[in-house]
Amino acid sequence: MTDVAVPRPIGRLLALPGFDYLARLALASPFLISGIVKLTDFGGATAEVTGLGLQPAGLIAAAVTLTQLGGSALFLTRRYCWLGAGILAVFTVMATLLAHPFWMFEGSDRGRQTATFFEHVAIVGGLALAALFVNQRRTRS
Repeated sequence: MTDVAVPRPIGRLLALPGFDYLARLALASPFLISGIVKLTDFGGATAEVTGLGLQPAGLIAAAVTLTQLGGSALFLTRRYCWLGAGILAVFTVMATLLAHPFWMFEGSDRGRQTATFFEHVAIVGGLALAALFVNQRRTRS
């Protein structure tokens, strides 16, 4: 199998200083926004956890908020990107299994839940790829 050359404009874009950071920021944005919203509306975060049937809701809401914000902060660093990616990936898998069990739905609800479930699977894949990319750049430097 031969390597296909990256078109020059794409190569330039990928080589821009900070491009990898902006890509990781985009990937972390749902976690950051959700964590900030939970921090500023902790009552709503607790109600969301209660709605999933989890207890103690306040403690779990605090853990979720810390996980989203702390995992994102680590993911945005070069040194601990792998750790942040892992934290966010494990969180995403657990939250997706709890909040989007598509196999328990019927009709159009099943379709929406299935799509959301696999969108979250894609986020987990993106987190893994970002961690691999950052790790390869660190080992080459």
